[in-house]
Amino acid sequence: MTTHLSSPGSGPPSPVPLEGLQDHDGLDAAGRRLLFQDARTVRTFSERPVPDELLVDLWNLAQWPPTALNSQPLRIVHVRSPGGKQRLLPLVDEGNREKTRQAPVTSVLAADPRFHDRLPELFPVHEGLREVFEARGRPHRDDHARFNTALQIGYFLLAARAVGLSAGPMAGFDSAAVTREFLVTDHADHTDHVSAQLLVNLGYPGADAYRPRLPRLPVGEVVGWA
Repeated sequence: MTTHLSSPGSGPPSPVPLEGLQDHDGLDAAGRRLLFQDARTVRTFSERPVPDELLVDLWNLAQWPPTALNSQPLRIVHVRSPGGKQRLLPLVDEGNREKTRQAPVTSVLAADPRFHDRLPELFPVHEGLREVFEARGRPHRDDHARFNTALQIGYFLLAARAVGLSAGPMAGFDSAAVTREFLVTDHADHTDHVSAQLLVNLGYPGADAYRPRLPRLPVGEVVGWA
């Protein structure tokens, strides 16, 4: 299936000025609650629509945090039309179908193993990187793409909350089928294509949207000092 990996109003991002970036005061208590302490997986959604412009705003935030070599392997397809949802629902595990049907948007987050084709543009301070990754082969590129896509998925989820959306990440889906349906273009090399890593339902909470907060590990079990 042909899919256009672009968004309404998308275009090359404007550079962020470097002045003043060396020091920062951090988020206030409300900002910390919004992005972290109050962050929950949403299970039901209201009928309130999500405009495409808000999804562009989301990406305009999520694009900026770092990836290794500025490689930016994450690719996104926002499934929000009735036809798109009809194609997606059979590919989602049964337990995730109703929430996916309700969600105004389900974002397919994918890793591009051809990320290195853009390195001459994205990381020009180091010449020859594209050729280095090409020579090392697909397994090495896959490891790099998956790791850095995972970083960008985390940024994406935080950016969703920053623009006022609630998110429901899901791993319960047929990744190969979603890849074929939404990510493999008619002209693509099917052996070297973008691959679906995660689905994220986006929208606004409906009734009984959240389960009770589950416990977290104590700091002493997680954090050490050397």
